[in-house]
Amino acid sequence: MDRQRAKEISSSLEMANVFYNGKPVYIENVNPVKDAASIHYLDQPHYSQEVPLNHLYETDSFR
Repeated sequence: MDRQRAKEISSSLEMANVFYNGKPVYIENVNPVKDAASIHYLDQPHYSQEVPLNHLYETDSFR
């Protein structure tokens, strides 16, 4: 995922359809120095992890 798009999603009030490892995630924030994002799976809101931006992808709808 592009860094700018990840920043837009993380600051938006609307929910975007972002996935990591095939599962829907929420982008908490973006670390531009590492080109990474702090995310959590939608079904695990208390477990946050940092992942490379190029491992995230957005779709038009949930699967």
